[in-house]
Amino acid sequence: MNTKTYSPKASEIQRSWFIVDAENQTLGRMSTVIASILRGKHKPMFATHMDTGDYVIVVNAEKVRVTGNKETKKLYYRHSQYPGGLRSTALRDEIVKHPTRPVEHAVKRMLPQNALGDAMFKKLKVYAGPDHPHAAQKPQPLRIEA
Repeated sequence: MNTKTYSPKASEIQRSWFIVDAENQTLGRMSTVIASILRGKHKPMFATHMDTGDYVIVVNAEKVRVTGNKETKKLYYRHSQYPGGLRSTALRDEIVKHPTRPVEHAVKRMLPQNALGDAMFKKLKVYAGPDHPHAAQKPQPLRIEA
C-alpha cells in the first residue's frame, strides 16, 4: 500500500475574511482564537510549515477587557537600546495612548516567532473603533464564546 502524506500547495489556499467585535471580550481568550484562525488551524488542510490561515479584522479594540488586576499590574516593556532606556507602561495607559497595541501584542506573541509568524501577523487588522475599511472583502462575523 502506497499512501502519501498530503501537503497543501500555495495555489490551493483559499483565504476568507473574519470580523471580531472585541467589545467586552477577554483579551487572552479572544487572542487565542484569533491566533488559531491566522495560523489556519481551523482548516483541514493545515500544515505547520505553511501559512494557510485567514484574515481577521478586530473592531472596538479599545473596549477589550481583562480579568483581575491586570489593568494596573500588567506592564508592557520597551527599550531604546541606550543605557537606562527601559520604559514600562501599564495596560490601562497603553489602551488610552495606543488602543490597538494590547490586542496586536497578545496575538503576535501567540504566533510562531519566525518569518512565517510575521506573514501570519500581517493578516491581522486591528481598529480602535467600530469602523474598518474592509467592507469590500465581505467579512463574516466570528463569534467568540466567553
